[in-house]
Amino acid sequence: MSAPPAAVTTVVPLRGMRAMIAEKMVRSLAEAAQLTHHASADASRLLAARATLAAQGVKTSVEDLLMLATLRMLKAHPELNGRLEGRELRLSSQVDLSVAIALPGNLLVAPAIFGAEALDIAALRAARQDLAARARANRLSVSEMTGGTFCISNLGLTRVEAFTPILNTPQIGILGIGCTRERAVREADGAIGLRPFIGLSLTFDHRAIDGAPAAAALTTLCHEIEDFAP
Repeated sequence: MSAPPAAVTTVVPLRGMRAMIAEKMVRSLAEAAQLTHHASADASRLLAARATLAAQGVKTSVEDLLMLATLRMLKAHPELNGRLEGRELRLSSQVDLSVAIALPGNLLVAPAIFGAEALDIAALRAARQDLAARARANRLSVSEMTGGTFCISNLGLTRVEAFTPILNTPQIGILGIGCTRERAVREADGAIGLRPFIGLSLTFDHRAIDGAPAAAALTTLCHEIEDFAP
């Protein structure tokens, strides 16, 4: 018998932006005490709000609405909105919301929307789309790339239900958004119905915040989603 063909190994050097991302991920895990809480929330009202806005001529995505829900959660839990730099915890009254954006070539950036808490849903969407367009054109500023106080990473268009996002250090919190799945629930009349549930993963720096207040923040976010109103 002839020998099987030799496997072809493709060598891809880590360089440029990919090398910078790799170094940042390793540094983040090495320097921060990272812990992740997972939860899920009934997204029925959030999806209904999206449909209502669309009927009014206001185009939104699930990510846009979840950004708004997250900003409301951070208002109630400001201990998650900030940065741990050295031995100083710097909490901010302004939410500079970093949004993870995947780029061609297996690249990732997370620029910030400054003062996101002051924006309505239309302005949030416009700001997110502007960041994405300028990221693809390599036109983001250094301050946008480094100045956030909290981060969102969205995998909702995949089949990933929950994951463990890595902190965008020195930020102390990042929310991972998973896909939406229908689940059987018992309705008030006792019947069994299907409801859309969205997966949520909150990674936080345990040096800055303990598990119980982080769990309370994630619970608040679930309530914001389940009682959502634009």
